[in-house]
Amino acid sequence: MSKIKTFFKAMCESRITKIVTLSVAAFFCGMLLTGIVITGINKSLIGSGVGGLETPVRPELNRNFSEIPEESEESILASAEAGSLPDSAVNSGNPDSLTYRTYRVQPGDMIGFIADKYDVTQDTIISINNIRQSRLIQVGQYLKIPSMPGILYTVRSSGETPQTIAEKYEVDAQKCALVNSLAADAELAAGTSIFVPDAELDWVTRQEINGDLFHKPLHTRYWLSSPYGWRNSPFTGNRSFHGGLDMAVGSGTPVYAALDGKVTTTGYNATYGNYIIITHHSGYKTLYAHLNSINCKKGNFVYTNTIIGRVGSTGLSTGPHLHFTVYKNGKTVNPSSVLN
Repeated sequence: MSKIKTFFKAMCESRITKIVTLSVAAFFCGMLLTGIVITGINKSLIGSGVGGLETPVRPELNRNFSEIPEESEESILASAEAGSLPDSAVNSGNPDSLTYRTYRVQPGDMIGFIADKYDVTQDTIISINNIRQSRLIQVGQYLKIPSMPGILYTVRSSGETPQTIAEKYEVDAQKCALVNSLAADAELAAGTSIFVPDAELDWVTRQEINGDLFHKPLHTRYWLSSPYGWRNSPFTGNRSFHGGLDMAVGSGTPVYAALDGKVTTTGYNATYGNYIIITHHSGYKTLYAHLNSINCKKGNFVYTNTIIGRVGSTGLSTGPHLHFTVYKNGKTVNPSSVLN
């Protein structure tokens, strides 16, 4: 018996046992500390409102159309809780009667799925709900769904008529007039909105909204070293607005035109170093800066498979990267929203 006690005493006093004991103790202390930290973070997140998609009250239905019957508003809002309206709430029996239902976006929904469900087009949902970026629809968001495919058109200049608008979109003028309770030759004031049945968005607008208009100017992997938006300047430390994307990659990497267009400016300045500006359709321009070399000339027409230059670190730069800016009618837009 004394030998057994002596053996266990020796084991407890051994170096290996002490290490194991300390390791186990350290493990449990770490687990406890991690739990405390996670709890604290969760409390701070809850306190600051992080969590994103939920709202404290039910969103109101945005009624932009006089065609929505007054008496149906309450049923629309009530039915929205269930996700969509029953067919009986919107079918008037007249195939040329324009009515609306509301749909609440569910997890996993995409605009194409919703359009198929209600037998309308993606363009219809995008136009009616003034969606600017189709990738950003959110769970819980309410969408208006018309009873027929078509788009919302805003009169650009006074004097347009349902007839001329229908001809522009190559659709039935009589149906366009009937749906809007107008005469086909009724002159409309600028700013008036009408529903154009069976019309589709032009391809440029569709690609803009779907984020498929521009190709990435680098055809290889890169590190997004600075996104579009506010940041602390890497040179002064002051808060400043960064009007493009910084794509860090090896010096000499080929740079391609992001969209077909005409080279309107090439040159050098202290900020952008070697740079190129390309003018595209629909009011778009793109800027490519800090280039090591420029492989095109002013006046060249370039394509998305044209190498226009190579990545460098010229101008105000901390290392090899491409600065890429997209302009729409002279104002910068977030390139990430239009790059496919």
